[in-house]
Amino acid sequence: MNGTKPDYAFNERITLQHVGRAKIHNSGSANLSYGFPAPELLPIEDINQAAAAALVRGNVDALHYTGGKGPELVRKWTLQRLRKFGIEADEDSYLAVYGANQGIELAAQVLLNPGETVWTEASTYFNALHMFRHAGARIEGLPVDRDGLDIDRVESALKQAVQSGGALPKFIYVMPNFQNPTGAAMPLERRRRLAGLAKEYNIFILEDDAYGELRFEGANLPSVYSFAPDRVIYLGTFSKTLGPGLRLGSVIAPNEVIRRMRCLTLDSPPSPVIQEILGWLLHHYDYDAQIKRLTSLYRARRDAMTEAVRSELGEAAAYTQPEGGFFLWLAFPQGTDAERLHRLSEDRGVSFVPGSPFYAAGGNPPFIRLCFSYCGEAEIKRGVKRLGEAYRDYLNKL
Repeated sequence: MNGTKPDYAFNERITLQHVGRAKIHNSGSANLSYGFPAPELLPIEDINQAAAAALVRGNVDALHYTGGKGPELVRKWTLQRLRKFGIEADEDSYLAVYGANQGIELAAQVLLNPGETVWTEASTYFNALHMFRHAGARIEGLPVDRDGLDIDRVESALKQAVQSGGALPKFIYVMPNFQNPTGAAMPLERRRRLAGLAKEYNIFILEDDAYGELRFEGANLPSVYSFAPDRVIYLGTFSKTLGPGLRLGSVIAPNEVIRRMRCLTLDSPPSPVIQEILGWLLHHYDYDAQIKRLTSLYRARRDAMTEAVRSELGEAAAYTQPEGGFFLWLAFPQGTDAERLHRLSEDRGVSFVPGSPFYAAGGNPPFIRLCFSYCGEAEIKRGVKRLGEAYRDYLNKL
């Protein structure tokens, strides 16, 4: 804004600089584009105390290349934590990375040659699309519905590729939990079937689970990895629960894949100092209480957003209420110019992400993504009200 449009196709981290500080702090603005956690719930005091304690305990070792005991503590904690998603993995299957994005990039580098094929959900996380393009991949999107990736379509496409002599994908990129951008959660049977297809056709699944801890309703479901650990690369991150600035995530994958990833990073792990701090924090901190605080707040903000959407847009915008995560995906009538609606909304001081960056084929699909995690309820309601005004203005100008 302020004359600068965020480069949605290249950066999910839509920072204050990208959208302009003046409009952000204008009392009439609402920034529903941010895929950010709630700033007021980032545990800054706990991390501050952990930093002081960790650096005293770790002493000078924390400042060396491999660090002190922190990386080991983070690894052991992560492997134990992932059991809640049915993941049983040993230390040779684990790699610390600079957030899940590096995990996606490494998977693309290890598995892809230029011209090879990746299948994704359509719509999907646009940073992943960028990294697959950068690796020279051909990207094919398969449809999603209210339950995530349509596994019937996946199976049909795989059978057709074999029968026609076409290319099978090197991997399928999926977000089973509260998908970005749709918020969909894949049911248990679809996860099981997807894993079975990976084994049957000897392809990999790249399972991005950035939002899995943030479930508002229902029970945790087993990961796709839990059904096919030899064919799945699982990605996790602390960005959504403890803070994206920590830049720390993890990859769980078959040993050979991890070995190749490690070679690409030249055995240079994420900051040993950050891992020293987090190692101390995770072993002295009530992480479950943090998750409870986050899910309680986000549930209330989701409800505020869906109520406002119903009030302001009525039947013009269809959506499926997400059971977790950050996002609400609105579907407008076919033919709606989402890019034009985006411009009209920006003029009223509300930001969101239009649908086009989430599709490999681009275009101007009639969808928009709203984020309910970052803003307070008053700002959410104000933003949706402005969106409704912009939509009515859009209709009047047709």
